[in-house]
Amino acid sequence: MATPEDELESFIIRYTPDVAACARSVLARMTALYPQAFRLVYDNYNALAVGFSPGEKTSNGIFSIAVYPRWVSLFFLQGAGLPDPEGLLKGQGSTVRHIVLAGADDLDRPDIRAMMDRAVASAKVPFPDAGEGRLIIKSLSARQRPRRP
Repeated sequence: MATPEDELESFIIRYTPDVAACARSVLARMTALYPQAFRLVYDNYNALAVGFSPGEKTSNGIFSIAVYPRWVSLFFLQGAGLPDPEGLLKGQGSTVRHIVLAGADDLDRPDIRAMMDRAVASAKVPFPDAGEGRLIIKSLSARQRPRRP
């Protein structure tokens, strides 16, 4: 029986080598930054999404990494109300905003890290102070768009 980590890798390898490498490095960096987060995996129609949540409840998620055929994005799942003095966040929805990442090093940029810190500080349910989260495969779509351009 495959582990959740094996399943996640089986989803990632369907992307181009460059996008897959970016996804792996971004996910590793996010896991290192938020080891207490539950990582909730959704292999959806449009993208592979890995949410970072304080528990198993998707609605409490703070971040999501979405892997598309040509790029990887960092979603702020409660981002619509976040102060964005640098104008980093894209999107016009009532709840979610995102930043397209060039690579995992973007997560170390002071402007992006400040935005992430604001998101964690204002989350409706905070990450636990201690403990270790887990990787949970939540949903697989039967129909999916191609994962390579």
